[in-house]
Amino acid sequence: HKDAYQVILDGVKGGTKEKRLAAQFIPKFFSHFPELADSAINAQLDLCEDEDVSIRRQAIKELPQFATGENLPRVADILTQLLQTDDSAEFSLVNNALLSIFKMDAKGTLGGLFSQILQGEDIVRERAIKFLSTKLKTLADEVLTKEVEELILTESKKVLEDVTGEEFVLFMKILSGLKSLQTVSGRQQLVELVAEQADLEQTFNPADPDCVDRLLQCTRQAVPLFSKNVHSTRFVTYFCEHVLPNLGSLTTPVEGLDIQLEVLKLLAEMSSFCGDMEKLETNLKKLFDKLLEYMPLPPEEAENGENAGNEEPKLQFSYVECLLYSFHQLGRKLPDFLTAKLNAEKLKDFKIRLQYFARGLQVYIRQLRLALQGKTGEALKTEENKIKVVALKITNNINVLIKDLFHIPPSYKSTVTLSWKPVQKAEMGQKRTNEDTSSGSPPKKAAAGPKRDARQIYNPPSGKYSSNLGNFNYEQRGGFRGSRGGRGWGGRGNRSRGRLY
Repeated sequence: HKDAYQVILDGVKGGTKEKRLAAQFIPKFFSHFPELADSAINAQLDLCEDEDVSIRRQAIKELPQFATGENLPRVADILTQLLQTDDSAEFSLVNNALLSIFKMDAKGTLGGLFSQILQGEDIVRERAIKFLSTKLKTLADEVLTKEVEELILTESKKVLEDVTGEEFVLFMKILSGLKSLQTVSGRQQLVELVAEQADLEQTFNPADPDCVDRLLQCTRQAVPLFSKNVHSTRFVTYFCEHVLPNLGSLTTPVEGLDIQLEVLKLLAEMSSFCGDMEKLETNLKKLFDKLLEYMPLPPEEAENGENAGNEEPKLQFSYVECLLYSFHQLGRKLPDFLTAKLNAEKLKDFKIRLQYFARGLQVYIRQLRLALQGKTGEALKTEENKIKVVALKITNNINVLIKDLFHIPPSYKSTVTLSWKPVQKAEMGQKRTNEDTSSGSPPKKAAAGPKRDARQIYNPPSGKYSSNLGNFNYEQRGGFRGSRGGRGWGGRGNRSRGRLY
């Protein structure tokens, strides 16, 4: 019957009818003629590239039948390349075929996918990564065994040596979804991967937008991984030592992003999970000095021309919330910093600044409460009232933290939920017992990274007691904006090869 099978194989060179029959019968009898395996696969591939779309679709649909034994990785490699099709029906068939061979042999299929991710054309690489990021989570536990997950991690590490920002985010999504990496040690491994990607050993260049963007993008991926058992110490240390001193000179390729506030928010989120820090006092001092920059002296207390004249200093509540929260978190680890590590003059100066800020704060809180009084449901959903609700969270948080620092000696016991973080269920059920309190505690760990477009910036009006609440600036935030190949972290070269297979 070998000759008869050869006639079927030759059918791929015939007309439309012969090709349609060949597309069905080549896979049907494939297993009976192992000595013609290569010829059969090559014949089917010719049909996968036929000009007639119905023949192509038929040929692709049957490809999993060739995925036996040592042929499977090759079929996986071919199907991965076929992901580059622009025909939606074909694309769907390729996805289904890949999933079906995944269930036959996950390791073999991954071999084909990663081979193309590492060496294939850019469009194939991009679609293969997206396939993994969307389809892996749909596979059953018996398919994604521990050994399979280990292979995914090993191969992903090879790819992460040279990726764009967008690819890095997708790989973090892939890896953080693996069951074997849900443990404390698994999360720790992921944090180390992110730290490696962030290149925390390098000299930080605030004037290089890509350098800044890379650090922020990596930090955003790390934040949801931190917990009381997986510490953020390395990142917090890097931010205190290298980023805070350069806060004013940071540049970003992302249009409309308040880069300074973005950095301070990330630092605040990480500070809750900082472990033992080697240079704690030095870094706390850097954080304290940066906080002072945003805590002005009252005009009458100003020296050397600071705040001279009658002009009221601008109170930047969003920045102060982040810096004060970070200082409060790290200050717990060195509770005598304000009393023993600062001289009396500095402490007095700090308390004057706190007092001045607290006075302005009380006025804003009263204005905001008055503006929101009696408003519920739909009324609170208007753009203006949303701004006021966020502003109230920020000002309440600062108020609670300032009260703590006014204690003698300063206290670090209060807990607040950062204004942009989701309110915990326990808090929602609690009634505030007094207008200045913000209950609850920082979330142990975010279930997923915060959506960048959902986070809000609040810039209060300038001046000490401005009653013009219309000056609130409320804008949406953007995240990483790099397109593939445009700004690759590892400068991925164009590794394009010939099309098949």
